[in-house]
Amino acid sequence: MKFTLGWLKSHLATDASLDAILDGLTRIGLEVEGVHNPGEALAAFRVARVLSAERHPQADKLQVLSVDAGDGPMQVVCGAPNARAGLVGVFGAPGAYVPGLDVTLKVAAIRGVESNGMMCSARELQIGEGHDGIIELPDDAPVGTSYSDYAGLNDPVIDVSITPNRQDCMGVHGIARDLAAAGLGTLIAPEVPAVAGEGPGPDVRIEDAAGCPAFFAQAVSGLTNGEAPEWMRQRLTAIGQKPISTLVDITNYMTVDLGRPLHVYDTAKLSGGLVARRARAGETVEALNGKSYTLAEGMTVIADDVAVHDIGGIMGGAHSGVSETTRDVIIECAYFAPEAIARAGQALSLTSEARQRFERGVDPAFLDDGLAIATFLVLHYCGGTASGVTRAGSPPTTMTAIRYAPSLAETLGGLAVPAERQRAILESLGFTVTDDWQVTPPTWRRDVDGAADLVEEVIRIEGIDKVATVPLPRAPGVARPTATAEQLLERRVRRAAAARGLDEAVTWSFLGAAQAAAFGGGAWTLANPISEDLKVMRPSLLPGLLSAAERNLKRGLSAVRLFEIGRRYLKDDKGASDERITLGLVLAGNRRERGWREGKAAAFDAYDAKAEALALLAAAGAPVDNLQVMGEAGEAWHPGQSGTLRLGPKTVLARFGMLHPALLKGFDLDGAVAAVELYLDALPAKRGTRNFMRPAFAPPALQSVRRDFAFLVPETLSADALVRAVRGADKAAIVGARVFDVFTGAGVEAGHKSVAIEVTLQPSDKSFTDEMLKGIADKVVAAAAKQGAVLRG
Repeated sequence: MKFTLGWLKSHLATDASLDAILDGLTRIGLEVEGVHNPGEALAAFRVARVLSAERHPQADKLQVLSVDAGDGPMQVVCGAPNARAGLVGVFGAPGAYVPGLDVTLKVAAIRGVESNGMMCSARELQIGEGHDGIIELPDDAPVGTSYSDYAGLNDPVIDVSITPNRQDCMGVHGIARDLAAAGLGTLIAPEVPAVAGEGPGPDVRIEDAAGCPAFFAQAVSGLTNGEAPEWMRQRLTAIGQKPISTLVDITNYMTVDLGRPLHVYDTAKLSGGLVARRARAGETVEALNGKSYTLAEGMTVIADDVAVHDIGGIMGGAHSGVSETTRDVIIECAYFAPEAIARAGQALSLTSEARQRFERGVDPAFLDDGLAIATFLVLHYCGGTASGVTRAGSPPTTMTAIRYAPSLAETLGGLAVPAERQRAILESLGFTVTDDWQVTPPTWRRDVDGAADLVEEVIRIEGIDKVATVPLPRAPGVARPTATAEQLLERRVRRAAAARGLDEAVTWSFLGAAQAAAFGGGAWTLANPISEDLKVMRPSLLPGLLSAAERNLKRGLSAVRLFEIGRRYLKDDKGASDERITLGLVLAGNRRERGWREGKAAAFDAYDAKAEALALLAAAGAPVDNLQVMGEAGEAWHPGQSGTLRLGPKTVLARFGMLHPALLKGFDLDGAVAAVELYLDALPAKRGTRNFMRPAFAPPALQSVRRDFAFLVPETLSADALVRAVRGADKAAIVGARVFDVFTGAGVEAGHKSVAIEVTLQPSDKSFTDEMLKGIADKVVAAAAKQGAVLRG
């Protein structure tokens, strides 16, 4: 939320400096996001008087002016139709930057006549929309002074982040109340004028009491809707709002000033009275933003006898909006249920200043006063005659008292604050405190519903920086490890992945429905998502990594190696939430860049993914030598170029390989992408956890022996199955087996392939004899024969 320092001081009598106020805002929980002074951008512009104005010798629409900005006459060429001798305006000398034109002025010849700077319009200085002529100031404006100082533009704009629970600080007055409670000044109560209405109030009623419990309204007739006063336009412009007309600007001003959204209807555009009711299925409304919305049945709307004119508490309709021809209006000051506003705004994907306040909860006790202030402003600046006030329904103003003990500030908040000081803090914030410490929150603090909330109020005003840093008590004896086995596992795998040259990513836990469907669909959908693209809890980590890879590749990165450790969100057999710790890994782009030695660049393939999966499983402590490679990984994976690593036929520890080309198109990825999903939750638990010490490494006393075997096997037999059979032929002597060659072609019959395996034998207490080696070799051949393999001669 934005406001100016001068605006704040209209609600807070204070001598505090800007820095003190900024520090105070952050200290009491209203984080300052930024501060800027719009007047600084116009520091080079000065008040100047036009001494003479002559027609340009070479152009009928240009004039040659003699301008005095305090340093003597300057010649300026000007095309403004209102430029004339005696006019006092705003002058920019050479070197001044004009923000509305994005140019820096310099001495230039215009149609052969030298021009030294320019006289400026409001649009050129970005202080208004006027551009038909140069700014005209009063004749008594001091020539030569800074225009920023003269116009009061040196008023810093403060941008404060308001948390969702602080509905009371969605207005400048509420922020001033907090600062006053913190000792930075005295709160100035808003003046509530007495508006004497004539005759009955407007015809308004309620049919949806749940969505709109209270609907107050007052009519003003015979008004003139012109331009809002300069002070109001300046404040709205400073915070980024565009002044439109007096009626519209008054409602916008009160929304920011007092946190009280209102709406004004042009009576001439209505058919019958106004009613707060529920929308009917299929009803539409064109809102003030120029867009049409189809309303869902049950949304709270304001309508007349013919059509909907307002999406209640969110945005008014264009059909009944006021204009410069408006003469009679109805001023609406209603209370809308926060929950109904939030649901409707989300369903329509429509946000507004009004919605931001109503869905937090505006002050339900400020309807009469808010309507009186608004009506007074309309009468004062637009004229006209006010009617009586119609009050339909009643706002929920009853607040429940909370039993509070001052000792909670210390026991719960960690800061001992005297009881009377706590009473003073709470009362300065609007709370009512009885002698026996029954505390009733004010109507503008619907977020306070317990003693803990009162402690928070006391501590933040007293100063959270005063809470002493106290170490937690240490248990006696040897410190016990704080990390769980799962956390230790994550650390090992994370370090191993980083050591292998992979970059860690952190992606959203939410996906769009289409992305989740590509990986089997999500088990859980959020009822209140951030957006439609982030509403399904992810069933896989790969979609987020693929989106990250796509962004990096499109920004020129030639190789992407990303991994993430996080949770997949599934359902268990009973339909309950089931979070699974998983590692996702994506390899995209070039594995090897082109070069004079290697030649062309090489892309990642399924074997790269398999190597990463095995290495990370080994780091996690999985028995990689016992794993089986089986089948394709699923529909998201490339057939024939993917597989699973399993411990037994049912326990899947990882999926690896190339992703399906059709899936990659959905992520706007060109080329092949290798990936891994490693399921850390499926790893077998370690046995014998009492002894955390690893045994000392003792190298074998005897040298190992290597023997090569070449087998002729059916093409359908996987090399992995053959290797596992060979390794198990003699578990005491064989310590390793690996494929080093696969051959098909001449000399190998059709439907078969030649697989060469290197077997490593390790003697224990004595060297192998020829007979022992022959016996082991016979076991290897016999084990391979059970898989359909024949030893090649």
